[in-house]
Amino acid sequence: MKNRTASSDFILLGLLINSKATGIVFAVILAIFVVAVTSNLVMIFLIHMDSHLHTPMYFLLSQLSIMDTLFICTTVPKLLVDMVSIQKTISFVACGIQIFLYLTMIGSEFFLLGLMAYDRYVAVCNPLRYPVLMNRRVCLLLAAGAWFGGSLDGFLLTPITMNVPYCGSRIIDHFFCEIPAVLKLACADTSLYETLMYICCVLMLLIPISIISASYSLILLTVHRMRSAEGRKKAFTTCSSHLTVVSIFYGAAFYTYVLPKSFHTPEQDKVVSAFYTIVTPMLNPLIYSLRNKDVMGAFKRIFKVLTSDA
Repeated sequence: MKNRTASSDFILLGLLINSKATGIVFAVILAIFVVAVTSNLVMIFLIHMDSHLHTPMYFLLSQLSIMDTLFICTTVPKLLVDMVSIQKTISFVACGIQIFLYLTMIGSEFFLLGLMAYDRYVAVCNPLRYPVLMNRRVCLLLAAGAWFGGSLDGFLLTPITMNVPYCGSRIIDHFFCEIPAVLKLACADTSLYETLMYICCVLMLLIPISIISASYSLILLTVHRMRSAEGRKKAFTTCSSHLTVVSIFYGAAFYTYVLPKSFHTPEQDKVVSAFYTIVTPMLNPLIYSLRNKDVMGAFKRIFKVLTSDA
């Protein structure tokens, strides 16, 4: 049984190796996890319950919160368990599931952020046609397209990764089964697959980035032509939160999947992966809620109703 487990399971070295600060890091990651899950669930609840937030922008934002919740739950619970346990193994099947889920979530978020930029473009540049161009049916189709695009990435890359022969070391120098870290254990030539994966990732980045760039170029032109200072301020406020999230998320993804291997070290890869899998899901709802009067207003209204009923 031991030999069979040793031959089929992987061992995750974790975020830190022989560090005296494990206890502090564990507490920080646990706190971030709790804040991320709670804030995203609160965001979903507010958007669902408050009629003032029943708009296309907030519908797409609720999808982002769902993705962030699933994203952080894919990696962090296992990381926290490994930090307090002696055995840090993950089964072959569990590793495959983790790869599929994080590929699906990150791919879906790539596309969704691009679609959210299109939504901002329509709202700013075509406000009179906004209810028609972004009706409920269109919003559902856009959200379904984002989820489909992400799952397609998962269904495409996961089987190929898990069918690569791993006959050498089973030790993954990472805190979760991320494809570049797993492929380092392969005992076959994976250069062709890595090239195809690189092309796939570049395309998945280029498509939404092109939409974002085109949308915000047109938004800037429209804002520049606005005579009303209040209108300009509202447009910048509406778009700044989305641009902040886009910059953080795409910056980390660009480093991980686009930069050549010569720019990577295991330690840097762990830090960047921790940032976009742990920190970003916490930052997204905070950025949108703290800088958004509608969300804060909805929170106050719901809180007032709940406390008055109590």
